[in-house]
Amino acid sequence: MTARVQSYALAGLEGVPVTVEADISKGMPSYEIVGLPDAAVKESKERVRSAVKNSGFEFPAHRVTVNLAPAYVRKEGSAFDLAIAVCLLRATGALQADAGGTVLLGELALSGELRPVQGVLPALIAARDNGFTDFVVPAANAGEAGYIRGIRAFAAADLKEVVGHLSGAFPLSPVPASEFPPPSKRGASACDLAFVKGQPVARRALEVAVAGGHNILFVGPPGSGKTMLARAIPSVLPELSFEEALEITKIHSVAGTLGEEGIVSERPFRTPHHTATTVSLCGGGSRAVHPGEISLAHGGVLFLDELPEYKRSALEALRQPLEDGVITVSRAGGSVTYPASFMLCAGMNPCPCGNYGSARRQCTCTPNEIRRYRARVSGPLLDRIDIQVEVDGVDYDDLSSAEAAEPSKAVKERATEARKIQRARFGSDRMTNGRMGDRELAEYCRLSEECDRILRESFERLKLSARARSRILKVARTIADLGFSEEIRAEHLYEAISYRTYNPV
Repeated sequence: MTARVQSYALAGLEGVPVTVEADISKGMPSYEIVGLPDAAVKESKERVRSAVKNSGFEFPAHRVTVNLAPAYVRKEGSAFDLAIAVCLLRATGALQADAGGTVLLGELALSGELRPVQGVLPALIAARDNGFTDFVVPAANAGEAGYIRGIRAFAAADLKEVVGHLSGAFPLSPVPASEFPPPSKRGASACDLAFVKGQPVARRALEVAVAGGHNILFVGPPGSGKTMLARAIPSVLPELSFEEALEITKIHSVAGTLGEEGIVSERPFRTPHHTATTVSLCGGGSRAVHPGEISLAHGGVLFLDELPEYKRSALEALRQPLEDGVITVSRAGGSVTYPASFMLCAGMNPCPCGNYGSARRQCTCTPNEIRRYRARVSGPLLDRIDIQVEVDGVDYDDLSSAEAAEPSKAVKERATEARKIQRARFGSDRMTNGRMGDRELAEYCRLSEECDRILRESFERLKLSARARSRILKVARTIADLGFSEEIRAEHLYEAISYRTYNPV
């Protein structure tokens, strides 16, 4: 006897339909799974066998062959357990109903309980786009399934509930549609700019960076507020739209970092330690399937504190995603592309002791030590950081002042207004000034004769690269948007150039 049911695999964030076929024939009792399964899928044999028996069904004492088609797609993970079990029950006649139109996803415990699996959201979206409307998922994955429109998702606790639902004896109720939480119901950042005293230049640079989606680097001695400024960025970032949240949630669903709410409602803020490897930043592993910190920061912020302490190879891996907004991870087992459009925020000391250039402390480093330390961050990487700000310590009077600094709420309102101007300009919620290409630069960053002269002089005096010139124009466009100016004026250009004066040598 044969039977077939439908499941889904993932290649990166793309869903791939997988047909699970079971054949039960006469012969010596055996149980084989074919169709290019990995070790986790092969191990499902014992999980499925125990789950079927412990759910009150009889496991066939015949020659059992399970095929996962198409055979050229590598099958990974435990999400096929439920489909394999249901297919076997269909083949033995324990389940009479046709389950071919329902997509089944879930890992089985030995008791028959359904456990959550990774990647449910992108798998269901891909299956819906391919015409499927009915799905059965573990109860723990119901949260993310509720945010997908145009489908009927049924959440089950165990294998018996799934069989009862498919047979029509005990139908499950569809997962109710979930509503994206409004901004007032989302969590607030723990750090508010109201607590950042002094540093007016750094605060302004942070506002410009957020308003235009620009990368930013803070250079200064220990205790000058670099980390505090960076951790305040989430409190001034514009709110996520539902479409952006779904795209970000797909990545976190694959990575298995989703919470019980089933959706990412705040922009990510990722802070990998400086001992992070290139693989942990870029993603991959032996088969390039796991997203890294670069992708998990998509739509939000990647904060690299103590930038020169990271491995050189890990930092150089940032160059391509900073330019393209995506990262392609290639391994022997395959190649996948993940979104990686994030705002890079980095902090670093100016020298090994941290006091070079400080007006308050004496630097004890030799010139060679300073040169070697700064050379850990390559010129090409620095060239891709739009805004580079040098900060110094804060005066005691500023720290002890009872007068509160401007709160994040006010800065966020200005940044949001600037993003609205960019949305109208580019016709997209996801396009910002920081992501402009050559065509957009030519159209939206035209300069007057005076501004062109200013930029030419700065280009020659500071020995800037062509990329640095483009970055200055992008930042100047954002400063003009914050001032509600249609044209880039001289004062906008001067401010943008002032953010490129950091000398790494």
